[in-house]
Amino acid sequence: MAATEATALSLDHIQSYHSAFEADPKNRLALDAVARNPVHEIALNHSVVVRSDHTFSHTLKTNEVTNQKKSGRCWLFAGLNLLRSEAMARLNLEKFELSQSYLMFWDKLEKANYFLENILATLDEPLDGRLLMFLLTQPLQDGGQWDMFVNLVKKYGVVPKSVMPETESSSNSALMRSLLTSRMREFAAELRRLHQEGANLDDLRERKLKMLSDVYRMLAIHLGEPPTQFFWQWRDKDEKFHRDGTLTPQEFFQRYASIDLDGRVCLIHCPTENKPFNKLYTIQYLGNVVEGGIIRYLNVALPVFKQAAVDAIVKDGQPVWFGCDVDKRKHTELGILDTELYDYSLLYGFQFKADKAQRVDYGDSEMTHAMVFTGVDLDANGRPTKWRVENSWGDAVGDKGYMVMSDAWFDEYMYEVVVPRDVVPPALLPVLEEPPVVLPPWDPMGALAVAE
Repeated sequence: MAATEATALSLDHIQSYHSAFEADPKNRLALDAVARNPVHEIALNHSVVVRSDHTFSHTLKTNEVTNQKKSGRCWLFAGLNLLRSEAMARLNLEKFELSQSYLMFWDKLEKANYFLENILATLDEPLDGRLLMFLLTQPLQDGGQWDMFVNLVKKYGVVPKSVMPETESSSNSALMRSLLTSRMREFAAELRRLHQEGANLDDLRERKLKMLSDVYRMLAIHLGEPPTQFFWQWRDKDEKFHRDGTLTPQEFFQRYASIDLDGRVCLIHCPTENKPFNKLYTIQYLGNVVEGGIIRYLNVALPVFKQAAVDAIVKDGQPVWFGCDVDKRKHTELGILDTELYDYSLLYGFQFKADKAQRVDYGDSEMTHAMVFTGVDLDANGRPTKWRVENSWGDAVGDKGYMVMSDAWFDEYMYEVVVPRDVVPPALLPVLEEPPVVLPPWDPMGALAVAE
């Protein structure tokens, strides 16, 4: 069949669109409303707001919410919120927070090394090729994944927030990130130039280590130097004084904040045709610690995905780190995530019909944010109706920082849950030992949790 010529947009077409718009008075009403108000407030479904209460059949012990402010560290906050629950129990504290800037420092330094190693692995790739352009896009972004969090904690431990508090750059990271990115691109250009001039790989790696001293210096100026040891004493919620003396960050983690990191499994639900269920996946060129663990996702069907999260909360009493597409059907101030929250069909006269697989395949949805489940509401038949979400956007969101997620929203925009191994169906456990399918770096499941 012969290809037809491209169709130009004619004045007659435009006139027909105008006539159709003018013929329906609801369009004028919608125009007048949206001209002076945010569209999400005009389309807000009040009945959904009324039904979105913060009462749940199963809840875990709550903490005061944290605040990542103007940074993309949600994945670090979510991971540390898991650990601080354990720390609060062992320290007998009502309030406690682990230092997010401490892990941010090490993540940036490790990502710098990881990025430069990726450059060394792709020295003969064309500069204008898709791979190099992708690697150079955001070499030191704030975002991350669960396995990247695990790598940092295993290597560097954790410290209380009082030992390494927030700075302007940790809470408002854009300028620091931009300057670091510029330096990393300069380093990439230098390594490729030296390679073209005949330098061997050993010489290039020696130069790389000197480059990293610049990164360390910049991070220390912006974030402060992370402690190698610190003096630890505290008074618990019963006013009892404790002193443990000088500890390393690794010792503090083991004594007060450790959970079985190796006993947690990252399940994903990605129903696209190129990712069959019950298989293990990883992402090429994605990580932070060179010698650390790789990204590992077990893709499962939605019922398995959801039941694992329910069992972790209800049976194991464990909070659940998760990744989702937070900007879809969300009201930040009200703290609601619900597929019916906005009735856009009344406003526009049509429905958005894409399913989850299509949204992923066509770039309309991916994981953008990490948070923690701390509760679930089960009906009389044990089926979830809504989920309690601990966010890291401060206490002005929702119910003192906690959000409510409808179960329908879970189905459509949830992509990852990290659960104890014992809630994974036994038949799937052997899959975790199989070599993972390697996905290209630009695969949608390579998206990092980075929402501010």
